[in-house]
Amino acid sequence: MTSQTRARAAIILAAGQGTRMKSSLPKVLHPVAHRAMLDHAIDAAEGLGCERIVVVVGTHSPEVRAHVVKRLGEAAIAVQDPPLGTGHAVRAAERALSGFDGEVVVTYGDVPLLKAADIAPVFNADGVTVIGFEARDPGAYGRLILDGETLTAITEAKEASAEVLAVTACNSGVMAAPAALLFALLADVTNDNAKGEYYLTDVVELARKGGHPTRAVFAAEDAVMGVNSQAELAQAEALFQQVQRETFLAAGVTMSAPDTVHFAWDTQVAGGTVIEPFVVFGPGAAVEGGARIRSFSHIEGARVGPGAEIGPYARLRPGADLAEGVKIGNFVEVKNVTMAKGAKANHLSYLGDGAVGAGANIGAGTIFCNYDGFNKARTEIGAGAFVGSNSSLVAPVRIGDGALIASGSVVTEDVPADALAFGRARQTIKPEAAAAFRETAKAKKAASKAAQSRNDPSK
Repeated sequence: MTSQTRARAAIILAAGQGTRMKSSLPKVLHPVAHRAMLDHAIDAAEGLGCERIVVVVGTHSPEVRAHVVKRLGEAAIAVQDPPLGTGHAVRAAERALSGFDGEVVVTYGDVPLLKAADIAPVFNADGVTVIGFEARDPGAYGRLILDGETLTAITEAKEASAEVLAVTACNSGVMAAPAALLFALLADVTNDNAKGEYYLTDVVELARKGGHPTRAVFAAEDAVMGVNSQAELAQAEALFQQVQRETFLAAGVTMSAPDTVHFAWDTQVAGGTVIEPFVVFGPGAAVEGGARIRSFSHIEGARVGPGAEIGPYARLRPGADLAEGVKIGNFVEVKNVTMAKGAKANHLSYLGDGAVGAGANIGAGTIFCNYDGFNKARTEIGAGAFVGSNSSLVAPVRIGDGALIASGSVVTEDVPADALAFGRARQTIKPEAAAAFRETAKAKKAASKAAQSRNDPSK
């Protein structure tokens, strides 16, 4: 939480239809770095220490409402119906902020890269403050007209003169003001414009006429980027990933091809880790220093201990918790399993729901049979145990410390410590049976061809 002198609240506008996304998923629920854009906006508000957060939603997107209620509760909902512009949307939140005496910031659910640190400078002012940015291509953005540090006006591009269009200081749409002042000014905003909408930007001119201070603070253009299409969503993702990669490289993480490594919003990787090309981190992944993540591995909801080696082509699912020196090799999947120091599963195995003791070795093709179609059960393997290749361990089952499971076994009962277990049918050998089988097969094939030839009218 940032330091502050007055109470803070946030109004997050999320009522847009998002038709340019051309998707059944509401725009603000599209993810950046495996997290809904709206959640990024809520994260920023929480990072600012906002004691109240109100999300303005539309009646057309019940999924957005449900998403907000699940995270913030019903009191965080305000409904804009019908949509009549940004000023109208902010006014829709007035009742939800009834009794609040502090500063309010207005942000957007489709601006996923804006962080609390970018927003913080708008607070601690008696008037109206907006966040601006220097645009590489100002285009259709509203222009900020400044007189020193004073913001004199926000002019929409459609209404701007050639002189104003040359201005590169643009409006992000993010604005803050004391709550009482903000809603008093909004009450005087009219819809006397080409669109017949109530513009939030009109608040600046009204504040100046009322003798209230108006100013602008600036953030990086990338930070205030709004997402309105799938192409812009991909651009936001790329920008997020670029920052994550630079952050981890600066922290001492080795990546020979960082552009091929994909991080989630909450990925944790300690310095001294080596990440090979084409690794994907889903949410909830944490990697401790000295680990090596080899190519084409996918890690989500898992912890990788120091000195562990993962992959290539490994998958760690939620609940995988790997201690120091654990090795997970190619085409091994681990889900909800703790593996103690030095345990190994080097190839072609599925380990689901259980625990593997220190130094245990899991042979190729081993399967933890954890699901019977209705319930899941655990497999526990003791320290120093050795599970032979192509073994199926039918849970619930426990393999004791130092036990040995013969290759190809199906284990359905607990195995005591230091015991040797066989769970397979006795091998039977029939001399010359293979040769007889081949001769019979050849004879059948020849007879079939002869029958086809007799029945072919072209012969």
